[in-house]
Amino acid sequence: MKILILGGYGVFGGRLAALLSDLPELTILIAGRSREKAEAFCRKIDGQATLVPIAIDRSLVVSFLETENPDILVDASGPFQGYGDDPYSVIEACLKAKVHYLDLADAADFVVGVSQFDVQAKSAGLVILSGVSSFPVLTAAVVNELSKDMTPLSIKGGIAPSPFAGVGMNVMRAVVGYAGSPVKLTRKGKMTIAKGLTESMRYTVAPPGMLPLNSIHFSLVDVPDLQLLPLANPSVEDIWIGAGPVPESLHRLLNLLAKLRSGLRLPSLAPLAPLCYRVLNKMKNGEHRGGMFVEVTGNRRDEIVTKSWHMLAEGDDGPYIPSMAVETVVRKWLEGAQLRPGARPATNELDLADYERAFVNRSIFHGVRSSEDMKGTLYQAALGSAFSDLPAKVQQLHSEQSTSQWRGQAQVIRGKGLLASLVAWFNGFPKATDAIDVTVSFTPTEKGEGWQRDFGGKKFFSFQALGTGRYAGLVTERFGPMTVGLATVVKDSRLYLIPRRWSFLGLPLPKFLLPGGESFEEEVGGRFRFDVRIELPVVGLVVAYKGWLEVTDSTAQSGTST
Repeated sequence: MKILILGGYGVFGGRLAALLSDLPELTILIAGRSREKAEAFCRKIDGQATLVPIAIDRSLVVSFLETENPDILVDASGPFQGYGDDPYSVIEACLKAKVHYLDLADAADFVVGVSQFDVQAKSAGLVILSGVSSFPVLTAAVVNELSKDMTPLSIKGGIAPSPFAGVGMNVMRAVVGYAGSPVKLTRKGKMTIAKGLTESMRYTVAPPGMLPLNSIHFSLVDVPDLQLLPLANPSVEDIWIGAGPVPESLHRLLNLLAKLRSGLRLPSLAPLAPLCYRVLNKMKNGEHRGGMFVEVTGNRRDEIVTKSWHMLAEGDDGPYIPSMAVETVVRKWLEGAQLRPGARPATNELDLADYERAFVNRSIFHGVRSSEDMKGTLYQAALGSAFSDLPAKVQQLHSEQSTSQWRGQAQVIRGKGLLASLVAWFNGFPKATDAIDVTVSFTPTEKGEGWQRDFGGKKFFSFQALGTGRYAGLVTERFGPMTVGLATVVKDSRLYLIPRRWSFLGLPLPKFLLPGGESFEEEVGGRFRFDVRIELPVVGLVVAYKGWLEVTDSTAQSGTST
């Protein structure tokens, strides 16, 4: 099979070529305006596919297709919003040369409009698919999965790229170009108009049992999903899709410019794209992680249920996801899959299982949360489906729905130095000892759980609850005026509690001063065991305590849920 990739050495085209480079039966034509760049890219790819550098302009595609006769043309160039008065010239060239066509378009009107070539494509036996990318293919696959047992009424979604992923100039031109421009979407069951990047919401991408992303500021973007998903799901009355690029300061500046353009009817902000491109690609800080979410609210047997799908991508794996839809289509084609001829958006070409195969051997994780998770205890709600992965004793301790008491023994180590001692004293932590009797009482309430720890008569209290706002996806633990947001991570049969943010009297504190130290719960020898270590930057160790607990007889006989 011979594949021509327009924009083959660009951000998305280059990643697609890398994804397909392990296939020896492929010849991939890496096409762009610069032969030197195409040659340099081909030299970097170490794979089994044959890569051929090509210098070509879009206006010369017709003659080139007739000469080279590729099986598939993939348009990964863009921006598709800026193709001018003849946006479908490449598709028309493919129809003339009888070449299959795929693209990674994110422009809603472009993707929807490709259906005008359906009759011609069917007559020629050609597959013409537009929007073969995360939006709308992955979102549609997730919506279909989440809606299997309910009728969808509303859809929300968003993508949050890693700050280190790199943004291409064409993507930046597209985003800045539609800032403040009309965006078609469905609200209250009717197609209406909103303005790109002028509406925002916060959301936390948090697959069950995984370390969540920080709370992300998402803004409305013009993607094909807004028009296509309601067509595929006629019961949907509301849809909203956003993007959450970081740093948030630049993102909010774009929000402001979009609102100014919309309110003052200013011309397109596209001339600012080169400046935004340079700034965004230089302001790389934070965690090298990205993610995506899709949330569906629907009716299931006259009950309103909300399900949300969360995906995390670590390191350099996330930026490959937008190109995985084309990769998967090509692999299925090579395996003998019969793709239906015609010209259409790629909305329902893949399902979630197809993506799961593409995620194998990559640091990409995903999971589903449900509003029904909230009916359980604090940790059942926080962990969702991951709660069942915990050892039995850890599950038992966190399943009690009424007041319970656990007793055992612990070893306590205190940090050295005046500052460590002052912090430990202020929070009521116990003194150092090799062995001390411990009693922990748990008091569930409607708002959370009270934890009363008694180390040999030395008591200290905290209150835990599900986080909201910027603490969403976390369990908050309040010690007097101090509140710490803890991620609940299940790994290696342990429940890890990882600090992610904190505040004093409700005022956010700097993250670089955030308390650290590894803390976890596990089961050893049929006993619940805890290991808590609290450290502070500069101060060092404040306190560490570890030991075991067993439920008291009075609690065990009270009939509480376990």
